[in-house]
Amino acid sequence: MKKIVVLTGAGISAESGIRTFRDDNGLWEGHDIMEVASPVGWEKDKEKVLEFYNLRRKACLAAKPNKAHLKLAELEENYELTIITQNVDNLHEAAGSSKVIHLHGELFKSQSTLDPNLIYNMEGWELKLGDSCEMGSQLRPYIVWFGEAVPKMSEAIEAVAKAEALIIIGTSMLVYPAAGLIDYAPEEILKIVIDLKIPHLSARKGITCIEEKASTGVLKMENILKSWNFGD
Repeated sequence: MKKIVVLTGAGISAESGIRTFRDDNGLWEGHDIMEVASPVGWEKDKEKVLEFYNLRRKACLAAKPNKAHLKLAELEENYELTIITQNVDNLHEAAGSSKVIHLHGELFKSQSTLDPNLIYNMEGWELKLGDSCEMGSQLRPYIVWFGEAVPKMSEAIEAVAKAEALIIIGTSMLVYPAAGLIDYAPEEILKIVIDLKIPHLSARKGITCIEEKASTGVLKMENILKSWNFGD
């Protein structure tokens, strides 16, 4: 089975009612990004940060995978599919995708503030002050904040380097290091970008652009995959 890697961003979850990472004014749900998505913000007001992500989890529990998520899961019948997502929601997994690499963390997991390797699955949507890991340290959201390393980056790079097709859906390709993943893709492979607003990388050679929302763009993408000569 051919190896397909799909890089997804906020655009694919927008159709499920999950708001994009930040508005044009730089705010995230009315908050300054650094207040709720940085180690400094966490140290300044842990309760505010916990409440912010609690509300994100609650909203995510009410959301359902859309046609784009479901189509990607369906593609596993014919391809070896790896999804690399910048999203922290669980909609790819809810749709049935079996191999998902979350670059920026996962809403429904918590992490020890003492040992970052202690990661726990969450039940429900609330994480509170006083909730602690097995070492007695406060739990924090399992989210990669600004200024922190991206632990899954090496795994993502390896997947892209071995890909026989790279599909990019619903991302501005402006947030690094995720935006740099395309540079690790073999030059000759099929590359498709799906977005309502095609990002700047459309100027690169060898990229097929589908300027549509994710749910309709993935259908055109599937047809291109079916007709693509993978060099067999």
